[in-house]
Amino acid sequence: MTAVESHVLKRITKKTIKKTLLVEIAWEVLNQVGGIYTVIRSKVPTSIEKWDSNYCLIGPYMPENVTTEFDPIDESKDPFFKAVEKMREMGFNVYYGAWLVSGRPRVVLFDLGSIMIRLGEIKYRLWEHHGISTPDNDYLLNDVIAFGELVRIYLNILSDPGITGKKIIAHFHEWMAASGLPGLKRDKALVTTVFTTHATLLGRYLAMNDPQFYDHLPFLDWQKEARHFNIEPSASIERAAAHGAHVFTTVSEVTASECRQLLGRDPDVIIPNGINNVRFEALHEFQNLHKEFKNKIHQFTMAHFFSSYTFDLENTLYFFTSGRFEYLNKGYDLTLEALARLNHRLMTEKSEMTVVMFFITKRPYHSINPGILQSRAVLEEFKYTLEAIKKQVGDRLMFEAMSQEDMKLPEMSKFVDDYWRLRYRRTLQSWRSGSLPPVVTHNLMDDSSDEILNFLRSSHLINNEHDRVKIIYHPDFINYTNPLFAMDYHQFVRGCHLGIFPSYYEPWGYTPLECMASGVPAVTSDLAGFGDYVAQNVKDHIKKGIYVIKRNQKSFDESAGQLANRLYHFTRLDRRDRIDLRNKVEASALLFDWQNLIKHYDHAYDLALKRLN
Repeated sequence: MTAVESHVLKRITKKTIKKTLLVEIAWEVLNQVGGIYTVIRSKVPTSIEKWDSNYCLIGPYMPENVTTEFDPIDESKDPFFKAVEKMREMGFNVYYGAWLVSGRPRVVLFDLGSIMIRLGEIKYRLWEHHGISTPDNDYLLNDVIAFGELVRIYLNILSDPGITGKKIIAHFHEWMAASGLPGLKRDKALVTTVFTTHATLLGRYLAMNDPQFYDHLPFLDWQKEARHFNIEPSASIERAAAHGAHVFTTVSEVTASECRQLLGRDPDVIIPNGINNVRFEALHEFQNLHKEFKNKIHQFTMAHFFSSYTFDLENTLYFFTSGRFEYLNKGYDLTLEALARLNHRLMTEKSEMTVVMFFITKRPYHSINPGILQSRAVLEEFKYTLEAIKKQVGDRLMFEAMSQEDMKLPEMSKFVDDYWRLRYRRTLQSWRSGSLPPVVTHNLMDDSSDEILNFLRSSHLINNEHDRVKIIYHPDFINYTNPLFAMDYHQFVRGCHLGIFPSYYEPWGYTPLECMASGVPAVTSDLAGFGDYVAQNVKDHIKKGIYVIKRNQKSFDESAGQLANRLYHFTRLDRRDRIDLRNKVEASALLFDWQNLIKHYDHAYDLALKRLN
């Protein structure tokens, strides 16, 4: 139980649900921009199971997404559709249908262009009634304000007794969905509101630019800092939504401390993010899947390294980190320092273990490194040559064995004809390289100022043959069309041995949770919402394969040393230990299934209904 939730969690009853409509509003409904899309989409099956036809989502209409993820509903008797029809009669373009994800929830999508003619009037009311000044030339902010006004109009219509006699809970996710929330309160609409900030807007900016963010947090002036980063209108909308909602929530105690200082209100309820384990479920097959996808990563490793030098793949571990490129916030700096220390320790001990560490993130680049593609193509040609030689040797060996009188195994090299001998030598010769394997797989647009590359250069961690830690920096997200890996991201995760996410600023953090659901141990930090939750609520989490690095009130050097030690101890596990750990971590993922964590949402909704009365 968190400090915020000092009272008993209240489950919302089936009787209450029958008499209530739940509407969740988010900019990322059918619009994948960031992590909130994952939160909402993964929660849908559990929400539908609980709320059934009394549940609906609201988002902006993005034509490019609608063609693949949206199935229109042209006629319905439910109140959501009736309110849509009323808005259409008022001249607004509104789309109603099903979101084609698990659970197929009903969605209302607003065409933002249909209200832009009134944008000046909407902005004037924001200033007059709520003191929020907005510029004219910020197109994203204009869209956000237009969306917020359409949401306000829709919820007022939906709450009309002529549309429905049920109570309405409107749950707003993030400031981009909530510019209309203060207006609802002024309208005295018969709607109870919940506002969730998944990460304070200002907190993210500050953490990216201040290595002592948490030390300075208690002394910050939100308005001064918002002006400094030129985000005062957005921060003001977020603050107004937090104060205007009947119930204010956030996803972790870590973020709650930001809310107190930067938004000026204590969250009423902490609603930790869950995961839909069915999406990752592989039952007893997940160990086999690890082996299958690890072998695919082996193929990449051979193509990337073995033209320069070789190492034992049976004694190779694959570590990875992934996410947005936020060098400090995502803990890339700490990870790199720990890897450098791990490399030194393994070399000093003359360890036979090799660690290949993947950095999977998004950076501007021109193209994939042609040399890497060439090496991969030559390796494929070499594999083709080997298969041809194997077939030729096999065919001739059979004949030789049958025709000879003694039982000796013949010299098989004589079965290979000159053509394939020559092709074998030439292909192998053309593949050999005298240069070091490249660290980065793509040609970056700004190679000289890239923080990851600059650290690797200064620490001389550049894939030397004697290095026990090798680095692969892949500045693009992985999917099945990727020519280097030829697999989905989740398949890549299953093939790895350890995920490393020791974030400095992370309101929750889905990546370690996705690792767990895939049966892969993971590192997080106590400054990540997920890591803090694990440290407070999961007993013996280290034995379950969830490692929480202490960064709160610890120096960078202390945290780097702790992470380096954790990685070193992982390299000392034998294969049986790693199999056992994968079993334990996969079983622990059930603790974070939405079926278990939805109770926190129930509590927020129960509280919101009480405050409406």
